[in-house]
Amino acid sequence: MKNFLLAIFLALLFCAFTFAQTSKTDEKAEAVIKKAVEKLGGEKYLQVKSIVGRGKFSILRDKAVVSFQSFVDVIAYPDKERTEFKEGSQKTVQTNTGDTGWIFDGAAETINVQTKDQIEGFKRGIRTSVDNLLRGYWRGKASLSYVGKRQASIGKRSEVVKLAFDDGFAVEFEFSDEFLPIKAIYKRVTADNEEIKEEDRYAQFVDVQGIKTPFIIDHFTNNSQTSRVNYESVEYNKSIPDSIFTKPNSPKELKKDLKL
Repeated sequence: MKNFLLAIFLALLFCAFTFAQTSKTDEKAEAVIKKAVEKLGGEKYLQVKSIVGRGKFSILRDKAVVSFQSFVDVIAYPDKERTEFKEGSQKTVQTNTGDTGWIFDGAAETINVQTKDQIEGFKRGIRTSVDNLLRGYWRGKASLSYVGKRQASIGKRSEVVKLAFDDGFAVEFEFSDEFLPIKAIYKRVTADNEEIKEEDRYAQFVDVQGIKTPFIIDHFTNNSQTSRVNYESVEYNKSIPDSIFTKPNSPKELKKDLKL
């Protein structure tokens, strides 16, 4: 009986120690988030409900630009987005609302419902967004932990926190010693069961309406750059009509430029 009671006591002691360590780690992660929010604009940053961004999107292969498009990106938090791409006279519109989405192909003049993989890609983009982390849309769906410090550059180390979602997906976020976002790092598995490392890098922060905004976002796959988003303008909390996210009845409705 004594051995049984001792085993129970040790198990409870271990659980209490583990809980204390987890709570302590979570407090560190929450502190990093708090400082990052303050750095980006504090309450102004937290009160953002919509974003309209305009700029250029480049696709790279072997360090060379293979595609260069202008874009208008409209986000209504937490899960609506419409992006219009233009390359020459060709236009593509990709729109998502939660679990649904559609794509307009200007060259073929067709509107198609997004595939399961495309919708999953959109959802993954939300999960790996630094805004999703800092504005707390992940709460109730994932756990937050403090990873520690990581070498960022010569003489500098970044603070790293991790979001682990209920389905096993995880993403790490790095912040500079000034608590500006540096990177979002995660892994995905292809249909061929190949694990791929994906990474977003944030740069060129500009003050917009009192909010520090990264005007350059570079994406890397297995440490090779595959794309760059270069914003030319950003507007916060502009009124966004729900109708722009609704799938139109005719491709003709999408030929005109989006007016907001």
